[in-house]
Amino acid sequence: MSDDPAQKGLATVFGGSGFIGRHVVRALADDHWRVRIACRRPDLASDLRSLGKPGQIDLVRADLRRPATIAAALEGADGALNLVGILTESGDQTFARVQSQGARNVAEAVKNAGIARLVHVSAIGADQDSPSAYARTKAEGEAAVRELTPHAVIFRPSIVFGPEDDFFNRFAAMARLFPVLPLVGADTLFQPVCVDDVAQAAALALDGQASAGAPYELGGPEAKTFEELVRYVCDIIERRRYIIPLSFEAGTLMAGATQVASKLSFGLFPKLLVMTTDQVELLRRDNVVSDEAKAAGRTLEGLGITPQPIEASVPDYLNRDR
Repeated sequence: MSDDPAQKGLATVFGGSGFIGRHVVRALADDHWRVRIACRRPDLASDLRSLGKPGQIDLVRADLRRPATIAAALEGADGALNLVGILTESGDQTFARVQSQGARNVAEAVKNAGIARLVHVSAIGADQDSPSAYARTKAEGEAAVRELTPHAVIFRPSIVFGPEDDFFNRFAAMARLFPVLPLVGADTLFQPVCVDDVAQAAALALDGQASAGAPYELGGPEAKTFEELVRYVCDIIERRRYIIPLSFEAGTLMAGATQVASKLSFGLFPKLLVMTTDQVELLRRDNVVSDEAKAAGRTLEGLGITPQPIEASVPDYLNRDR
């Protein structure tokens, strides 16, 4: 245990070894929390201890599909954060098990443990009526959190960017390899948000500086179309590429073909090229902060955070793809 006199208590971070999780762990450590990272493979995340002072960060094994492991990870905790989510399904890692039932399991364990602070990270576009299983299960997870832990703070970020992101890095890799980039939903709007801003918001929420109720929607300072973002990537890495907008119908066919190819190849089909029909459904809807969230002050700005633009960091970490 740290001897830091400013220590605030113990926070358990589910999904703390992931992309967003690593930045949240650093933000909490800087904010004088002791941090317990709860993840499925703590043996692969021991480097995260270096994000804090000696003894400030620990790791435990936990699986959101196994309530007993969640309860154990919460023993003695003063606060909890659930950052767990998946972009695609794989084996028994399904949207329903991870994002719906998993969120319910965490909220129930937090309630049973009597923990007063819970931060739940969802996503813009969460909607129980969505044709996308990803969006539906995100909404189901939110509903379970509100039902069991009404005091919880819920965040819905747009696409999150940072050095390890799966958006700008992915399209930079594709632009490096292929002269033509077919694009489904070229006109769909996104509002990329910096991972450090999301982490700062999580730390503020755990400190009690955000309110429960309607979700906070976290977006960057500017909304851009999907095509504009991909062209921006190509400009940064200095690659002249042909971007071909595809209809949603064509995108559904292409996504179905890559899914079949991935299954038939037993995972040998390049992951970079795999697109799912569920992702195509998500692209039918803009991924930006709503007017309602802005009016209610349930945004980064409402938390006193000035959102960072993509120009502040994306060129730095895409430099290797030039």
